[in-house]
Amino acid sequence: MSVKTSLEMSKDTSKPEQLITEHIDIWTNAILAKSTSGRGSSKKYELYGISKLRELILELAVRGKLVPQDANDETAFELLERVSAEKDWLVKEGKIKKQKTLAKIGEDEKLFELPQGWAWVRLGDLLDRISNGYSGKQNKTKNSYPITRIETISKSIIDFEKIGYALEMSEEKLLYYKMQKGDILLSHINSDYHVGKTAIYYDERVLFHGTNLLLLRVNNNIFSDYVNICLNQLRLSGHFIDIAQHAIGQSSVNQKKIKDIVIALPSYPDQIRIVAKVDELMLLCDQLEQQTEASIDAHATLVEVLLATLIDSKDADELAQNWARVSEHFDSLFTTEQSIEALKQTVLQLAVMGKLVPQNPGDEPASVLLEKIAEEKEQLAEQGEIRKSKSLDKVDEEEKLYDLPFNWEWTRLGDIAAVGTGATPSRTESKYWSSQDINWVSSGETSEPFIFNTKEKVSHLAIKETNVSVYPPGTLVVAMYGQGKTRGQITELKIEAGTNQACAAIRLIQPDERHRYYIKLFFWKSYEEIRSNAAGGAQPNLNVSKITSTVIPLPPLAEQHRIVAKVDELMAICDQLKEKLKQSQETQVQLTDALVDRALG
Repeated sequence: MSVKTSLEMSKDTSKPEQLITEHIDIWTNAILAKSTSGRGSSKKYELYGISKLRELILELAVRGKLVPQDANDETAFELLERVSAEKDWLVKEGKIKKQKTLAKIGEDEKLFELPQGWAWVRLGDLLDRISNGYSGKQNKTKNSYPITRIETISKSIIDFEKIGYALEMSEEKLLYYKMQKGDILLSHINSDYHVGKTAIYYDERVLFHGTNLLLLRVNNNIFSDYVNICLNQLRLSGHFIDIAQHAIGQSSVNQKKIKDIVIALPSYPDQIRIVAKVDELMLLCDQLEQQTEASIDAHATLVEVLLATLIDSKDADELAQNWARVSEHFDSLFTTEQSIEALKQTVLQLAVMGKLVPQNPGDEPASVLLEKIAEEKEQLAEQGEIRKSKSLDKVDEEEKLYDLPFNWEWTRLGDIAAVGTGATPSRTESKYWSSQDINWVSSGETSEPFIFNTKEKVSHLAIKETNVSVYPPGTLVVAMYGQGKTRGQITELKIEAGTNQACAAIRLIQPDERHRYYIKLFFWKSYEEIRSNAAGGAQPNLNVSKITSTVIPLPPLAEQHRIVAKVDELMAICDQLKEKLKQSQETQVQLTDALVDRALG
């Protein structure tokens, strides 16, 4: 469906609610891959359409477009008079403090046209109290006073499993900090993801108000749930981020800015109707979300099972048969980024197992290739081209993870390569950095397949006086440690360069370019396994010894040629699938955004 077709359909929709119910397929099909794992969720995808639907529901609610108004209701202006009168009485009785007069609402703060009988109002004028929580000592003793913590509302509900306990509180503080039904807790000092989150207290269990959460006590004439809807809409629209003060890893919104928030206020009966409709539609969103996630999980399981049949193929002929069955359904199977990545990993797995291409009995066996490499390696060591390396342990049976074809061999990386590392010249010695003569690779630069240039360069003097070694083009560089996904990444030098100490430099003895490509795709396939070999605490590290000892399934050189050619062919198909997915996602996002614009127009 095109965006134009969707808009034409929307023109015939008389009620905004119909946009929600009549285009379920658009809301549920707009799914995006997350650029990261995502804060607050371990899922690798975002249900963009359903998220936008939730935002639309709240936006329609606060604009008065979600439910019809009743002309017989009192106006919001009359309601505000009652709120003001009750506040005056509460002040007179000493139950609340007299509040400062808030600034008049400017025309630029009125973001849309209000329905008849509604009024613009500052949040502070609807509150009997806004306050910080009790900041005394807390512990985990459950026989003391239960008190809220910042984690208590991390999921926009009051989670009693994540409350704290105050050691001691005076009678005066017990009375002041005890929460009342309808009180709203607001996260005002938190990460950008969490700042502005709220939860309403309606529980029968006693709870006291703790630090790092603001308490908003709404006047009895106003429905707290409606105020909560307004706050949620503002958070999702990014308003809290806009008004917050930002520091590293944390944002904060002070009480004055909270009180100055402008909301659209309907009559009390209208507030009740709006809250009921929002609850009804959010339940629908929950159901859609559950159904969509179940469908995604089922799809992932199906892909996993079908790809497993490829890996379990006995030989290339059986693989060809199984591949034919899978390829018939490419368009329906590989419709998510995760499924395409799974396909890529399967291709790499088949490649290093000897199942991707047929074996040729006429190929020179890998054992002969290893003998030639050993002879060449010894000659290079004698000539001083590489350092003479220690003999490595023979690959034992436990390290052989699967059976290899008859003319393949298990070997260690150190048997077919010279593995070294680098160093970082002293930063305090300007002579090592002022003359930018030699390219110098850091571990973070291993994220790209090739290195044609480096961010930093060192002088010839640094090469002479420090442990920085210069490696030739064609050297493979593996990150041994680094932030995030860096550890285990592999790249190839297209230039002469040194490296820092966080990189292992692999100089393969066999100079064949496709042999080098095969070793690279082995590292791509083994990325997670290699990372898991790291040791250490907060930032686990690999080392040269572990890289050198890496066990590799080695095919005959002629088969390596066939393997890398087949991998290129299949990876091109994966890239085509990925591009098709990207275009489909863009279309679904455009459809979703068009529906939102139409509903609010």
